[in-house]
Amino acid sequence: MNTTVLITFLLIVLARITDVSLGTLRMVAVIQGRRAFATVLGFIEAVVYVCVVAKVLLNMNQPAYAVAFGLGYAAGITLGMFIEQRLAFGKQLVFLLTPKGPELAEVLRAGDYRVAEVKGHTRDGDQTILCVEIARREAEKLFRLANAVDDRCSFIVHDIRLTEFAGRGAPKANRREPSWLSPLGLAPSKSGIS
Repeated sequence: MNTTVLITFLLIVLARITDVSLGTLRMVAVIQGRRAFATVLGFIEAVVYVCVVAKVLLNMNQPAYAVAFGLGYAAGITLGMFIEQRLAFGKQLVFLLTPKGPELAEVLRAGDYRVAEVKGHTRDGDQTILCVEIARREAEKLFRLANAVDDRCSFIVHDIRLTEFAGRGAPKANRREPSWLSPLGLAPSKSGIS
């Protein structure tokens, strides 16, 4: 393998790592509703991808370039996931199941967490379900705090996304339901019964 082929091999690997990492971040941005961010990432990803594919296809006499293409793709997935976990965009809804509900709720409220309490009964006895909305990057801190109060506390974590009409405070009668609800049979009835 001569120097030119080696340098091209490395550039293809780096370019694929870049565009696949951006693709991973773009998918998360799309899921979370970050339109502008996803659009910019998608543009850069597409430009890099087209340049790399053109280089590989125009040089099919160099099988090393196809290997570089695959190697960069695999490494890009891993790097993209690593970056996304470090950035930790978005919010999560954490459900904490604990028999020490009042004590844990008090500690969490003292730590400026918004907490909703629900009483429940499981096969292990009475439990309290505490619901806490947090930024993803704050999850580990919440888990450590909850475990300090109750080391048997169980966690259920959901990634969440706010809809564009949530929280506007309009009365239900004046809210406009999304048009996609009607074909699914989920739109509110005209009779006023909901």
